[in-house]
Amino acid sequence: MQNKPTIAVIGGTGDLGSGLARLWAAAGFSIILGSRAKERAQAKAQELTAQTAGIVRGEDNRGAAQAGDVVVLCVPYSNHDATLEEIKPAMDGKILVDAVVPLVPPKVSVVQLPAAGSPAAVAQRVLGPQVRVAAAFHNVGAKKLHGGEKVDCDVLVFADDASVREQVIALAGIVATRGVDGGSLANSVAAEALTSVLIAINRRYKVPGAGIRITGLPAPETR
Repeated sequence: MQNKPTIAVIGGTGDLGSGLARLWAAAGFSIILGSRAKERAQAKAQELTAQTAGIVRGEDNRGAAQAGDVVVLCVPYSNHDATLEEIKPAMDGKILVDAVVPLVPPKVSVVQLPAAGSPAAVAQRVLGPQVRVAAAFHNVGAKKLHGGEKVDCDVLVFADDASVREQVIALAGIVATRGVDGGSLANSVAAEALTSVLIAINRRYKVPGAGIRITGLPAPETR
């Protein structure tokens, strides 16, 4: 990817956020981890810098959003709306990639779609048209990312702006087998719901991270 954007990962101290940050940092992207506690973000940033020799620093959530060109939201569903309000003043003109899944404990293996709708759709409503919202990375298991390896799965990418989908598909190809264009943002509810199905599969078949693969497409390019 030419002119690599600075990526802010909100929820960057969590399993998925830090796993994505690890591989993007290793690929040469400048990474800012965001957390409600700046000190936690800074400690995790030092850890990832040592492991990847990349450029990683930590900020509070709003500071990270302010510094990023692309902002990836990886917080728990219970914190989703409050975090959007927190970072909203820093988001004008940026891309938000919403990776939040509406899991409702304790029945996380059962699809429970929220009355407010898809988290990504909520994000677009809260942030307004001046922010280009995409949705992706819902079905990526974090454990393999923490081993420094790509996840063996496809990543469905949704956005109403085709150019945004292209940018996020390129980022997905760094952390997984490939990104796949899933169409408009409204379609993201399918991937969000699928996460509960994959959790149920993990439990039934005792596998660490079931993923999805879209058949019928040409093999992804290798570099």
